[in-house]
Amino acid sequence: MWTTLPWRETMEAKTNPGARAAATSVLLIDDDEELCEAMREFFSRRGLALEAAHDSRRGLSRALSGDHDLVLLDVMMPGLDGFEVLRLVRKQSAVPVIMLTARTRQVDRVAGLDGGADDYLPKPFGPEELLARIRAVLRRVGDPSKRVETIEAEGVSLIPSAREARCDHEPIPLTAIEYDILEWLVRAAGRTVTRDELTAALYRRRASRFDRVIDMHVCNLRKKLGHRGSRILTVRGVGYLFRLGPES
Repeated sequence: MWTTLPWRETMEAKTNPGARAAATSVLLIDDDEELCEAMREFFSRRGLALEAAHDSRRGLSRALSGDHDLVLLDVMMPGLDGFEVLRLVRKQSAVPVIMLTARTRQVDRVAGLDGGADDYLPKPFGPEELLARIRAVLRRVGDPSKRVETIEAEGVSLIPSAREARCDHEPIPLTAIEYDILEWLVRAAGRTVTRDELTAALYRRRASRFDRVIDMHVCNLRKKLGHRGSRILTVRGVGYLFRLGPES
């Protein structure tokens, strides 16, 4: 589906000396596990670390994590399709996105580019062409190591690379877990984040009915944020929401 030349054949070629440094991190959101594994091996030989997410909702969470320099996004996936994932990513992040799809109609390409994609590559494609497009997009957006990402919502600003948090331009002293929770909520501002989602991201396990650790940290966060703490709402039986819009 992806190319007439098998990826594993191409992977045996000599490593491209012009490849970017190993620090470059790419997220691939695609439900084709075999393709993801072939791409991971191919990119690892060319100095790129590739993480794969086979579920669109998991992919959305990872795309908003700030851990990647670029996202490769398949259009045709169960659940949320690629256009919807792109729309949600662009509400909160400027991470470069290249869309991958077997849908080659002009209207689909236009929809992807108008939706905020940085490039649109139809399947089947060759691995070297994809690699070249990744390099081209990263050149346009600049060296990832020199970019300082700032996340802002309703008076709260975060610098993930330094793990710094400010409220109305004043620094907030947060514990490591408080910072992680706040970053997760601010990145998802306007969307309810479930307790399962937070627990899985922070502790790598599912939430228990009687587990109140997250609740305690959220309570402390509200106090440290002062009047901005009211932005963090509890959605009973579900999780938490960083509320956008005017104060009620």
